[in-house]
Amino acid sequence: MIDDFAKEYLHSDLREIRETMLWKLDGLGEYDIRRPLTSTGTNLLGLVKHLAIWESRYFGEVFDRPFPEPLPRWDDAGERGADMWATENETREEITDRYCRVWEHSAATITALAIDSPGYVPWWPRPNVKLFNILVHMLTETSRHAGHADILREHVDGATGTTAPHATPRHDSAFWEAQHTKIERAAKAAVTELGQERQPFTTPRVQPQ
Repeated sequence: MIDDFAKEYLHSDLREIRETMLWKLDGLGEYDIRRPLTSTGTNLLGLVKHLAIWESRYFGEVFDRPFPEPLPRWDDAGERGADMWATENETREEITDRYCRVWEHSAATITALAIDSPGYVPWWPRPNVKLFNILVHMLTETSRHAGHADILREHVDGATGTTAPHATPRHDSAFWEAQHTKIERAAKAAVTELGQERQPFTTPRVQPQ
């Protein structure tokens, strides 16, 4: 009973965060979903492409249930990084539709297998896994990139939130300029209060027993 609950709970959260990823593209033109928005080239459509490819692997070949469409190999050095951006010949629909087909393939794997079913991830240091590990991993990975997408979308047009019904209310530029100024002032005051010579804080690491 608890295994079925855990599997459905994780899968449900994964379904929700995937929808968030696609929503981040809504209302934007081709250039804005493709253009690099960080110094390393991170972009909105590239994040969706990346997640589609890697989810297809994790719920596919890891459990000997390969996704039935050709995708670049994970161990092909010539393809490294190509999953993080869209070429001029790849359409938005091509990438988002593939992502939705990957969801269907993943759902078939999740439904067919028990949560403790074994899998093998050849690119992990400890490659022997269970379906539970992969559900947690893909939920974590997708949530991480949804956070990236939220910040990228904010840079484009100020839109933030998880879904249309839960979008953050829009404010004008004067509101955000005042907010920015307030936070900047607090940051500078903290330096004065705490002293500029204070050593950067390092979070202590707990050593494994």
